Amino acid sequence: MRQSDSREARSPARRGREAVTVEGPRGVMFPRTGEGRSTSALGRAVVADALRAVDPVGARAVEHETDWRHGYLGHFRRLVEAGLLSRTAALTIARDGLASLHTRMTVVADDGTETPLNDLFNAPVRDEPLATATVTGDGAVEREFSLPYRGERLRGDALRRRLDAWVDAGVIEPSCAQAVGAVLANPDWLDLRDQRMVVLGAGAEMGPLPSVLRWGGDVVAVDLPRPEIWRRLLQTARRHGGRLHLPVPAGTSADDPALATRAGADLLHRLPQVARWLTGVEGRLVLGNYVYADGATNVRVATAVDALTAHLRGQRDDVALAFLATPTDVYAVPADAVRHAEQGYARRGAARRALRVVSGGRLLHRNYPPEADPGVNDSLVPQQGPNYALAKRLQRWRAAVTRDTGAVVSFTVAPPTRTRSVVRNRALAAAYAGAHRFGIEVFEPATSNTLMAALLVHDLRTGGGPTHEQPWQDEAYAAAHGGLWRVPYAPRSALGLAVLLGLGGART
Repeated sequence: MRQSDSREARSPARRGREAVTVEGPRGVMFPRTGEGRSTSALGRAVVADALRAVDPVGARAVEHETDWRHGYLGHFRRLVEAGLLSRTAALTIARDGLASLHTRMTVVADDGTETPLNDLFNAPVRDEPLATATVTGDGAVEREFSLPYRGERLRGDALRRRLDAWVDAGVIEPSCAQAVGAVLANPDWLDLRDQRMVVLGAGAEMGPLPSVLRWGGDVVAVDLPRPEIWRRLLQTARRHGGRLHLPVPAGTSADDPALATRAGADLLHRLPQVARWLTGVEGRLVLGNYVYADGATNVRVATAVDALTAHLRGQRDDVALAFLATPTDVYAVPADAVRHAEQGYARRGAARRALRVVSGGRLLHRNYPPEADPGVNDSLVPQQGPNYALAKRLQRWRAAVTRDTGAVVSFTVAPPTRTRSVVRNRALAAAYAGAHRFGIEVFEPATSNTLMAALLVHDLRTGGGPTHEQPWQDEAYAAAHGGLWRVPYAPRSALGLAVLLGLGGART
């Protein structure tokens, strides 16, 4: 979901600090501080609150961080490390982080009045109710899982061989291949007509919308009221065999020639309106979070979706959740991944030592301490910034606390993917172009979103996958990290070299 607000202006970025928003924006907003609506102040406060009960020393370190824009990396790693103390510790961090965010964020109405986010759903809904237009596709319904990959469509044994090759290369976890294999062995699982797949950010490249429609399922689409988004979604719906349910003004029919110009809903500025519409959708809801926006708006829209999630779960008892986790984050990983990385580190001794000498020790640090169990993989990318890290971390927190209630949650680490948002960033595009030199496979969007859709099906049909003792094990299950967890080198210590090696490929 490309969420933006043309009324929003920012002061010039200041050294060592995120840009601060100035007055004018509406919708879900950062709180006021002495510096205005500071994204850095909000990030520091939420991370400190999340750590406080479990790691008070870590919380104080966050509060005294003077360069949040560059110093956030270690604090986000500490959130993971502190959660390894126990299941209780991990869940406390998640609950306290979410509570801090919801308590601090605010909502600014069109007339400028401001209310706490926690009070948003207590007020009457001022906007007109949304209606639903349903478009049924003309295409054939597919009942065999297939995966587009490098110009081919892999099925059956060819797909199983590809999964095995990825496991051998360390591109996906063995549990990922097992989960996809279960979908291959149970093609009836692809019949999702018993679900209502709500795709928040329906136009996202990584979302499951095309696959669910291909398999004949029902997609409830939420994205901004932008005709170019809905024209593309309508074309997708009509060529497949499923049904697409769109939010539209009352009186709009599915055969309206101007349907694409009338469809859409705004999570950032009209959240109660969207919540009322989704509350009335019949059938079991699978609430899928695929939203994304640039910069500080990413935190705002992620917070809006989280508030919507909490509200819907309070209104209905049939809501499952689905998330795609970024591979460029910090994760605890199983001992098997550590051993794989260590074997590669030992094999590359001579080349590694030479580069470390030339770089003064800055390049090619080992990924994990020997025999770490679990290991901590730190794949945060500084260029993505603390707003991106916070937006993705709150999704992990919501997944953990919801799973703890016994609800069905699909949370899967997706592979590095050449999405539009990545290739726009020159440094990231170059790093992705050079990543294969280090054993990391970067996927095309069609491969990623189809693979992730299969893992979603697996989770829905198995009640969220197997039960684990620790939340980090839930996050690691079926991860398709592209190799970041099993490469010999700590990803950031190879990032600069990958950028240099990939600059030519990125230009091409």
